[in-house]
Amino acid sequence: MKLEMNELLKGLRSLYEQLRSDNSRKWNRDLPFEELLFDRWERARILGFGEGSSIYHNSYVYGNVKVGLNTWIGPFTILDGTGGLTIGDNCSISAGVQVYTHDSVLWALSGGTEKYEHQPTSIGSRCYVGPNTIISKGVVVADGCLIGANSFVNRSLPAGSKVAGNPARPI
Repeated sequence: MKLEMNELLKGLRSLYEQLRSDNSRKWNRDLPFEELLFDRWERARILGFGEGSSIYHNSYVYGNVKVGLNTWIGPFTILDGTGGLTIGDNCSISAGVQVYTHDSVLWALSGGTEKYEHQPTSIGSRCYVGPNTIISKGVVVADGCLIGANSFVNRSLPAGSKVAGNPARPI
């Protein structure tokens, strides 16, 4: 049994080195093993996202999430669709972004007697959401919005808005 485990480990290391080398040569990047094993565009297709969209393997997707065409969803993101989440075409959802359609505030404050609150959240087309931004449940981000890095968006944004900060304000 120990011999089989050693052979398996040796095979996995060999596979990792080959994939790492191929990826480095093709894209000039060094990625964790799991990202080398899985195809971001294939995962997006399996999730029913639009043509040309991609999502990293280490992103979390819950509930009903709809994503349009050619949208890039970066690593370490959370897409909560338990209340219904829609993201449009040609968006850039940067690393570490968290988009929620629920919260557990009343549930926690009530000692578990109240239910989680859910509201649909949407991000329009042609939006850029900077790294580590959090978008709260019920927010509507209209088309063509720019949200700066590390922002907390707790209000809906009209088309073409440029915001940043905690809470996010026009810039």
